[in-house]
Amino acid sequence: MGSPWKGFVEFTLPASPPTAFVSADLSTSPVGLSLSPYGRSMSFDPSLLHNNGHTAFANGTGVGIRETGVVEKLLTSYGFIQCSERQARLFFHCSQYNGNLQDLKIGDDVEFEVSLDKRTGKPIAVKLVKIKPEVLPEERISGQVVSAIPTHLDGKSAPGQVPTGSVCYERNGEVFYLTYTPDDVERNMHLDTGDRVSFYMETNKHTGAVSARNIVLVKKKQMRCQGVVCATKEAFGFIERGDVVKEIFFHYSEFKGDLEALQAGDDVEFSIKERNGKEVATDVRLLPQGTVIFEDISIEHFEGTVAKVIPKVPSKNQNDPLPGRIGARINFSEKELPFGEKDTKSKVTLLDGDHVRFNISVDRRDKLERATNIEILPDTFQFTKESREMGVIAAMRDGFGFIKCVDRDARMFFHFSEVLEESPLHISDEVEFTVVPDMLSAQRNHAVRIKKLPKGTVSFHVQSEQRFIGQVDREATPASAAANKNVSPSKAKEKDAEEGVIAYEDCGVKLTVPYYIKDLEGAALPQLGDKVEFSISEVKRTGLQSAVSIKILNRTGNSKRLLGFVATLKDNFGFIETANHDQEIFFHYSEMCGDVDNLELGDTVEYTLSKGKGNKVSAEKVTKVAPVNGIGEDVGTTVLLGKVTRPLRSVDPSQTEYQGLIEVTEEGASKGQSYPFGIVSMASKADCLQKGELVKFQLCTVVHTSQKMACHIVPQRRALVESVKDQFGFITYEVGESKKLFFHVKEVQDGLELQTGDEVEFSVILNQRTGKCSACNVRRVSEGPKPVATPRPERLVNRLKSITLDDASAPRLVIVRQPRGPDNSKGFSIERKARQPGVID
Repeated sequence: MGSPWKGFVEFTLPASPPTAFVSADLSTSPVGLSLSPYGRSMSFDPSLLHNNGHTAFANGTGVGIRETGVVEKLLTSYGFIQCSERQARLFFHCSQYNGNLQDLKIGDDVEFEVSLDKRTGKPIAVKLVKIKPEVLPEERISGQVVSAIPTHLDGKSAPGQVPTGSVCYERNGEVFYLTYTPDDVERNMHLDTGDRVSFYMETNKHTGAVSARNIVLVKKKQMRCQGVVCATKEAFGFIERGDVVKEIFFHYSEFKGDLEALQAGDDVEFSIKERNGKEVATDVRLLPQGTVIFEDISIEHFEGTVAKVIPKVPSKNQNDPLPGRIGARINFSEKELPFGEKDTKSKVTLLDGDHVRFNISVDRRDKLERATNIEILPDTFQFTKESREMGVIAAMRDGFGFIKCVDRDARMFFHFSEVLEESPLHISDEVEFTVVPDMLSAQRNHAVRIKKLPKGTVSFHVQSEQRFIGQVDREATPASAAANKNVSPSKAKEKDAEEGVIAYEDCGVKLTVPYYIKDLEGAALPQLGDKVEFSISEVKRTGLQSAVSIKILNRTGNSKRLLGFVATLKDNFGFIETANHDQEIFFHYSEMCGDVDNLELGDTVEYTLSKGKGNKVSAEKVTKVAPVNGIGEDVGTTVLLGKVTRPLRSVDPSQTEYQGLIEVTEEGASKGQSYPFGIVSMASKADCLQKGELVKFQLCTVVHTSQKMACHIVPQRRALVESVKDQFGFITYEVGESKKLFFHVKEVQDGLELQTGDEVEFSVILNQRTGKCSACNVRRVSEGPKPVATPRPERLVNRLKSITLDDASAPRLVIVRQPRGPDNSKGFSIERKARQPGVID
């Protein structure tokens, strides 16, 4: 409570005031007294009341100035008062209290005068009167937390200080603010900024400050929730909440951002409101990806057994989102953990009893544990006791394929998701699998849980170890070349050749067995009556037998087998370079004994010469054999520089000679000499040497002819990049009639981005089917000059300076599509700056 005195007080003095009351020099009175102009009254300044703690006359008599304070300490005969209006603590004797001493208590407000103790000369309080305290209305006031008590201090603050917060309330249109401490909040409840509360007001008796006490929480502030968009429809979507296991609806009008960029899986924050009795999300805003985390996944891996699999076709009454179960021993106790479709690492079918490895996920919202990152262990097939079958990949399409089974006639369908290994499958790969009925059609089966096997594991036949002797009873003939001229080699291979028959005896019983050309050993074809040695092979699936590993006895083949090297491969035919490397021999793919797809340029083959229509020589019974050193062993160590004066005939079909020629260009004894070369001379068999190209090479001697020949030829090509498009480009290099050479960006080494003018080295390859050349193994040697922006013509600069927005004849730009960045965001990341017309940055 403040002092009852006003700023200035006037009062009347006696006609002759005693000297005890008034100093001789009133102008210098210690209490600031001064005579009025009228000589009948005097006034004083209350700012001088507390002069060095004296507020009364020295002898303590007469009228003194009254102060207020609070009883701070009270003993039997004396106590102490804390002054309310100044920092002072005054002693008082109980005899100076005017009233019943039993009613005086610590904390009571009192009014008193200040005097000086005659013995010590110190100020003391006299003439104490208890003041009736001002009682604040005991009504609860509604308000709101303006500033919550800081939580980062953990309930503590600097020494001597108590952490405080503040609340506010409204009265007659005015807002008032009150402080509070943790002790003022009932039940130690944590309050946040914005919470609605009710409280009482309390006045501090020492300082007179008003604060809030007995604070009770009325309503928590509406907090922002977080979640992940789990579904999007035409005009609305659903969010999986991060605080409870629940989805909440939101309308697109409540999304604050680019609606086109919103998609399932985005992290968002939102508020919750109730509309038509249901909770909906409002004020939906995007959060950085990875902000919302639903679960904690263990680092440790566990092993267990699948106790219940997820049904492929869920029943109508299936409401459990985690229908699968895995049994495992965790922390010395048996547990059964649920799992769902998304908890498996792959889409491979799980079966009851599978031995699996997994992590444990704990949902932060409801503490539910489940198995996740489930993967099948390699030893699982020892636990499931399932029937496994074997086969070979026969065909592959986009996402699925077919297996040729060892024990079944029909090919077995499979999906790529059922492959256990991460490495991709290829045609002819040997596999092991389980056959299960199709859930959608009980009459169909498909292969699941496919495991790749080492080469040679799968066998469709059982071959006898015993060798038999027999006689050709009927000759076998290959599919006729005439019948295959109009079909592709792959289809020609599918057409069965006519089988032959061998008669033999086994334990005195006369038997016959069929045989096929493909099962012969050697190039000679058995003729009627020939004596042969063979083994018997039986098909596992059907039990059919045939003769294999057939050798002709006591007969020498009339046709001579020759060695050569594949020089050219076209659509359904090719050419073979002879062992002397001086000519090429035609062959049709129907004469190939084996898979044509396995042939590559430079492969060593064995063949027989024959004459066809027009007395033309061609190769028959072409067989791929082990590689042979075609250039001989006598290879010189000197590396020569030369120039191609004649390419191979595969590059220039108009020339009559097969061999190419290289002329030595470097200074020396052999300068100007020319040496032939063939397909085996090339360091890279796919490289296509053009006339006039510079090369490095060595010399070797042909074994059969002792002729010197170029070998280990490496072209020295350098040219400039003419242009680069999106995924391809062109090099300024003349190949045949074309002045530029095509290349794909995948052929550029080290993944560099070539620019126009860059100098590059490269190889040239010839597409055998189209006859067109292209560059490969492109390597940048040096960067070209950076493009320099040419200044605009003066006439355009002047025109740009003269154009105004009101100029109807000025060129107009119509935006047909707004630009987007690589991350599909609108606008530009670089700040746009004003530019001067005609000036190029």
